[in-house]
Amino acid sequence: MSRGKDPNPSQLLLPLDFTTPRAPPARVAQVPALRLIRGGGQRKRDPLASRDAVIRVLVEAGADLLLRRISSVRAEEIEGRVDKVLSLFDRVDVTPALMPVLQRQLEELEVLMQETRSLPTRRRG
Repeated sequence: MSRGKDPNPSQLLLPLDFTTPRAPPARVAQVPALRLIRGGGQRKRDPLASRDAVIRVLVEAGADLLLRRISSVRAEEIEGRVDKVLSLFDRVDVTPALMPVLQRQLEELEVLMQETRSLPTRRRG
Protein backbone atom coordinates (compact mmCIF):
# COMPACT_ATOMS: atom_id res chain seq x y z
CA MET A 1 0.00 0.00 0.00
CA SER A 2 1.33 3.42 -0.95
CA ARG A 3 1.96 6.00 1.76
CA GLY A 4 1.38 8.93 -0.59
CA LYS A 5 -1.06 11.76 -0.08
CA ASP A 6 -4.67 10.71 0.34
CA PRO A 7 -6.67 12.20 -2.54
CA ASN A 8 -9.59 12.76 -0.14
CA PRO A 9 -8.08 13.93 3.16
CA SER A 10 -10.40 14.15 6.13
CA GLN A 11 -10.29 14.51 9.87
CA LEU A 12 -12.64 13.86 12.75
CA LEU A 13 -14.15 16.62 14.84
CA LEU A 14 -14.83 15.92 18.49
CA PRO A 15 -17.20 18.56 19.89
CA LEU A 16 -15.84 19.82 23.18
CA ASP A 17 -18.36 22.55 23.92
CA PHE A 18 -18.97 22.33 27.66
CA THR A 19 -20.50 25.79 27.96
CA THR A 20 -24.09 24.80 27.16
CA PRO A 21 -26.13 22.99 29.81
CA ARG A 22 -26.74 19.33 29.15
CA ALA A 23 -30.28 18.09 28.57
CA PRO A 24 -31.57 15.19 30.66
CA PRO A 25 -30.79 11.83 29.01
CA ALA A 26 -34.42 11.32 27.94
CA ARG A 27 -34.33 14.49 25.79
CA VAL A 28 -30.87 14.09 24.24
CA ALA A 29 -31.02 14.30 20.46
CA GLN A 30 -29.36 11.57 18.45
CA VAL A 31 -26.35 13.59 17.30
CA PRO A 32 -23.21 11.69 16.37
CA ALA A 33 -20.36 12.27 18.81
CA LEU A 34 -17.88 12.60 15.94
CA ARG A 35 -18.42 14.20 12.60
CA LEU A 36 -16.25 13.94 9.51
CA ILE A 37 -14.79 17.15 8.08
CA ARG A 38 -13.50 17.13 4.53
CA GLY A 39 -10.22 18.99 4.28
CA GLY A 40 -7.71 19.95 1.68
CA GLY A 41 -4.72 18.68 3.61
CA GLN A 42 -3.05 22.09 3.84
CA ARG A 43 -2.14 23.60 7.15
CA LYS A 44 -2.94 27.26 7.46
CA ARG A 45 -0.55 29.15 9.67
CA ASP A 46 -1.78 32.14 11.57
CA PRO A 47 0.01 35.37 10.69
CA LEU A 48 2.22 36.73 13.42
CA ALA A 49 -0.09 39.47 14.60
CA SER A 50 -0.64 38.68 18.27
CA ARG A 51 1.25 37.65 21.37
CA ASP A 52 -0.36 34.20 21.15
CA ALA A 53 0.93 33.68 17.60
CA VAL A 54 4.44 34.69 18.68
CA ILE A 55 4.29 32.30 21.65
CA ARG A 56 3.28 29.50 19.26
CA VAL A 57 6.48 30.23 17.30
CA LEU A 58 8.48 29.72 20.49
CA VAL A 59 6.67 26.45 21.24
CA GLU A 60 7.23 25.28 17.64
CA ALA A 61 10.95 26.07 17.92
CA GLY A 62 11.17 24.21 21.22
CA ALA A 63 9.52 21.15 19.71
CA ASP A 64 11.78 21.33 16.67
CA LEU A 65 14.82 21.52 18.94
CA LEU A 66 13.69 18.51 20.99
CA LEU A 67 13.03 16.54 17.80
CA ARG A 68 16.47 17.60 16.49
CA ARG A 69 14.98 19.35 13.46
CA ILE A 70 16.89 22.54 14.27
CA SER A 71 20.14 23.35 16.01
CA SER A 72 20.40 24.94 19.43
CA VAL A 73 21.92 28.00 17.77
CA ARG A 74 18.83 28.51 15.60
CA ALA A 75 16.54 27.86 18.57
CA GLU A 76 18.39 30.51 20.58
CA GLU A 77 18.08 32.96 17.67
CA ILE A 78 14.32 32.36 17.52
CA GLU A 79 14.03 32.69 21.30
CA GLY A 80 15.90 36.01 21.24
CA ARG A 81 13.67 37.37 18.48
CA VAL A 82 10.53 36.21 20.29
CA ASP A 83 11.68 37.93 23.50
CA LYS A 84 12.32 41.13 21.56
CA VAL A 85 8.90 41.01 19.87
CA LEU A 86 7.05 40.29 23.13
CA SER A 87 8.84 43.22 24.74
CA LEU A 88 7.79 45.40 21.80
CA PHE A 89 4.16 44.34 22.23
CA ASP A 90 4.33 45.65 25.81
CA ARG A 91 5.99 48.88 24.70
CA VAL A 92 3.42 49.43 21.93
CA ASP A 93 0.66 49.22 24.55
CA VAL A 94 2.24 52.26 26.23
CA THR A 95 3.57 54.02 23.10
CA PRO A 96 1.45 53.25 20.00
CA ALA A 97 3.94 55.16 17.81
CA LEU A 98 6.23 52.10 18.04
CA MET A 99 3.77 50.00 16.00
CA PRO A 100 5.87 50.23 12.76
CA VAL A 101 8.89 48.87 14.67
CA LEU A 102 6.78 45.99 15.98
CA GLN A 103 5.44 45.24 12.49
CA ARG A 104 8.97 45.15 11.08
CA GLN A 105 10.13 42.79 13.85
CA LEU A 106 7.10 40.53 13.28
CA GLU A 107 7.91 40.37 9.56
CA GLU A 108 11.56 39.51 10.30
CA LEU A 109 10.47 36.77 12.72
CA GLU A 110 8.08 35.38 10.09
CA VAL A 111 10.92 35.29 7.52
CA LEU A 112 13.17 33.50 10.02
CA MET A 113 10.45 30.93 10.71
CA GLN A 114 9.83 30.35 7.00
CA GLU A 115 13.55 29.73 6.55
CA THR A 116 13.54 27.41 9.56
CA ARG A 117 10.58 25.41 8.28
CA SER A 118 12.23 24.98 4.89
CA LEU A 119 15.47 23.59 6.35
CA PRO A 120 16.11 19.89 5.87
CA THR A 121 15.82 17.85 9.06
CA ARG A 122 19.08 17.59 10.96
CA ARG A 123 20.53 14.11 11.34
CA ARG A 124 22.32 12.75 14.36
CA GLY A 125 25.94 12.16 13.79
